[in-house]
Amino acid sequence: MSEPAVDVTEKGDSKKAQKKEAKKAEKAAKRAEHRGNTDNAQEIVNEEDVSQGKYGNLPLIRSDTNAVKREFTYIKALNKDLAGKVLWVRARLHTVRARGKQSFIVLRQHEYTVQAILNVSETVSKQMVKFSSNITKESIIDIEAQVAEVAGGVAGCTQRDVELVVSQIWVVSASASQLPLQIEDASRPEKADDAEGLNIRVNQDTRLDNRVLDLRTPANQAVFRLEAGVCRLFRDTLTERGFTEIHTPKIISAASEGGANVFTVSYFKGSAYLAQSPQLYKQMAIAADFDKVFTVGAVFRAEDSNTHRHLTEFVGLDLEMAFKYHYHEVMLTIGDMFTAIFRGLRDQFAREIAIVGQQYAVEPFTFLDPPLVLTYDDGRAMLAAAGVEVGPEDDLSTPAEKLLGRLVKAKFDTDFYMLDKYPLAVRPFYTMPDPNDSFTCWTNIR
Repeated sequence: MSEPAVDVTEKGDSKKAQKKEAKKAEKAAKRAEHRGNTDNAQEIVNEEDVSQGKYGNLPLIRSDTNAVKREFTYIKALNKDLAGKVLWVRARLHTVRARGKQSFIVLRQHEYTVQAILNVSETVSKQMVKFSSNITKESIIDIEAQVAEVAGGVAGCTQRDVELVVSQIWVVSASASQLPLQIEDASRPEKADDAEGLNIRVNQDTRLDNRVLDLRTPANQAVFRLEAGVCRLFRDTLTERGFTEIHTPKIISAASEGGANVFTVSYFKGSAYLAQSPQLYKQMAIAADFDKVFTVGAVFRAEDSNTHRHLTEFVGLDLEMAFKYHYHEVMLTIGDMFTAIFRGLRDQFAREIAIVGQQYAVEPFTFLDPPLVLTYDDGRAMLAAAGVEVGPEDDLSTPAEKLLGRLVKAKFDTDFYMLDKYPLAVRPFYTMPDPNDSFTCWTNIR
């Protein structure tokens, strides 16, 4: 007996009808949700605002002498010793998230962050919480809050043992709703490998096109403070040793070290050059009986080499000194200066170094005190033992120099060393030959 025929058309129509009904149900659910949100929003609007006058947008700051002045506390100063105290904080809104009748805000000043929280209560209205959750990232805000101790710690904030319970919140300067880059993305650790392909990075062009935003990341803030620290330690160390700081011209009438590598600029009806080096001016100061001088300033070099070791503009830290009998007096002064800088960075800028290390994978810097001094022949011997031959009158290539640095680190546990007795053949004409060895001259710092 044959089976009854199946009506394929009827089956197809049934499936279409089911899909149609499902779409209708989905639209109805969305309309209901929208009505619920609208009703909820309307309910908030209609509800009495107990926080009126405690939140909103401040007028433009115009240096009005009659304006209300508040004493602000820095985020880095917030700790559990201030628990219970009511204070004002002005900072950028780093992140914000709403959850039910609460709003959680992370405030940022430089590399320091703290969590602020708003809870709907008898003194904090739903309108105020909603307002806070809609403030755009990177806006500058003022908050009045009570410091509360947090037993378990606040994850993701530098001030882990406290949070701020907000009673007032004001927008000082609102940020755009759409930013070209997010600070969280620009601050992510750069991993050498990411098997899951989730290593989100902000590319260099985006960073440079939006440098103001990029410089707000904790790592960049720390880098600039480290740069300032290096210059300060350089100045302090040499000043304590009797050096005088001088300031040298940066626009000069003649190329200082060969005309091929200088930038030419228009100078009224003639031409001038950007200084490659303060060398001649330092030597003039020594000849003028200053004995010991140093300078910190811009250096310009027209070297189209596109390598990490060649820059067209950088800040140079230069010193010059007269010695009594032997150039080792200069060499040891330079070595001690570097050691003082390294020690100062380690002791005074440990936090900044750690912040940079959180984003960029770097090994801890090691050094010896007094610093390690090797002769050029010592370096050649170490390279030869590693299978790299360097002639007695040959200069070190970049790969050989990098390898020697790794060999020195492995053997002496130092990232800084000085290489003395360089071959005269690879040094400029004005270099003084070694009186005991006509093939060598004085030192190079590595």
